[in-house]
Amino acid sequence: MEHFIVSARKYRPLTFESVVGQENIGTTLKNAIQRKQLAHAYLFCGPRGVGKTTCARIFAKTINCQNLTPELEACGECESCRSFAEGRSYSIHELDAASNNSVDDIRVLTDQVRVPPQIGHYSVYIIDEVHMLSSSAFNAFLKTLEEPPAHAIFILATTEKHKILPTILSRCQIYDFSRISIPDMVKHLANIAAKEGVQAEPEALNVIARKADGAMRDALSIYDQAVAFCGSNLTYANVIENLNVLDYEYYFKLTGHFTNQRYADALLLFDEVLAKGFDAQHFIAGLSIHFRDLLVCKDPRTLPLLEVGDAVAKRYAEQAEQVSYPFLYEALQLTNACEMGYKSSGNPRLHVELALLRLSNIDAEKKNDSAEVTAETAKAAPVVEPAPPPATRSIHIPKVSSPAYTPPVVKEISLKDAMAPKVEPGKVEVQQAERKSNLFTQAQLLDAWTALVLHVAGKPRLTAVLKEISPELKEEDTITFPVWNSHQKEWIEKNETILGFLRDKLQNDNIKLDVTINQQEEGAKAPYTHDEKFRFLVEQYPVVAQMKQVMSLDIR
Repeated sequence: MEHFIVSARKYRPLTFESVVGQENIGTTLKNAIQRKQLAHAYLFCGPRGVGKTTCARIFAKTINCQNLTPELEACGECESCRSFAEGRSYSIHELDAASNNSVDDIRVLTDQVRVPPQIGHYSVYIIDEVHMLSSSAFNAFLKTLEEPPAHAIFILATTEKHKILPTILSRCQIYDFSRISIPDMVKHLANIAAKEGVQAEPEALNVIARKADGAMRDALSIYDQAVAFCGSNLTYANVIENLNVLDYEYYFKLTGHFTNQRYADALLLFDEVLAKGFDAQHFIAGLSIHFRDLLVCKDPRTLPLLEVGDAVAKRYAEQAEQVSYPFLYEALQLTNACEMGYKSSGNPRLHVELALLRLSNIDAEKKNDSAEVTAETAKAAPVVEPAPPPATRSIHIPKVSSPAYTPPVVKEISLKDAMAPKVEPGKVEVQQAERKSNLFTQAQLLDAWTALVLHVAGKPRLTAVLKEISPELKEEDTITFPVWNSHQKEWIEKNETILGFLRDKLQNDNIKLDVTINQQEEGAKAPYTHDEKFRFLVEQYPVVAQMKQVMSLDIR
């Protein structure tokens, strides 16, 4: 049986040019080699699988190469390059800090640094996962790292830069490796597939790249897994089946159900997704990403943000033309709220199904609101009788039955006003007048108060106070409610959130708040301030006062 080598090792880059997605770092290191401005310590940091250790090895091999190419790459033929490729080089040393993280290990390293290289000009020490060193080991390493022998160069690699001591960071040149983009991954995977004789669909490679989340090593591991499942024909359908990835087609169908108000079809499709073993939270997160991608397709300037294959991108462009901006904004808010509340929900499936029902009702609510506004505007608009046709022999002023009639005033308009979107006559004025004088009932007030409590849920103190209050509609526009003390009264009267929310929710700008203090006995008053709470505890448990005096405690 032929020995198999995984793609991450078989196709590991051997030159700066072959490193994917880190061209700026390769250029900087080659310029340092060309100008002979090599530092004694480097720190390569960034996410996993983006080429930190690979670049460290290439850099170490290049600075010891005896016959550099014009492109400042290692020749691969000299004795130094051959010894490195065969694993017998005594000039390049690799140390795993995860398993060699003690002070004794660092002492062995400092003793080894004194030995000059046998081949080449430099002894290079690559310390991987350097953040795993203990604090004592870091301190023991400081002096050597700051003033090593002229032939010694240290290259530290880590995925967690924040765990390294600042004294170490200040002694290194820091190179930040970035995540590899999906197009670069797809291109590299396509080249490997061509070398291996594997026919791969672009959509299949795109799914692998998205699953890898910016790490090329992960992408190559997933590619090997997909090839083991699919064979020499890597198709989109087989890849999503093997990787347990939800098909784009589900989201396209769901969006069609939402825009056509087919809530039953949406619920059945969600049940099919669950039956295939997909997690509901991942499903709703994917739906949010789908709406985001549709929004990206609405503007040509944001199309580069769409990281999918060409065939799928065409589907997105077609569906983006069928949905409106308001629908996408509302849909993103609903899915984001559903995803945030999923873990705290007692019935997660019902929680997601309610979100699907709201998504199916977005366009219907907007149509109903538009129809109601149009009907109310038509009802409130004054009816003006048409003037009779002019006589042929003389001009007569038409008579109007209503004495309050005044002829319409023609106003001059500017070019800017003429180009502005047209609004139905009287529509804005009617809406503003209705908002200023909209009447509401006690039941509507209680509903608005409940919504207010949910609106300020991020403020626990205010939420606790509002939950205990029972507002009453005293007059047409006056809302009265009692509080326990003057502190609460002053605090609530200064808080503009309550009044502004109620005016907006009840569509009435004339609402006023009448905050009163509950006229109950002092003993029935709920403790509010720290002093009141302390006195309440002393009345219940007198030993608390003694404990405060003995232990010299403060009331805070």
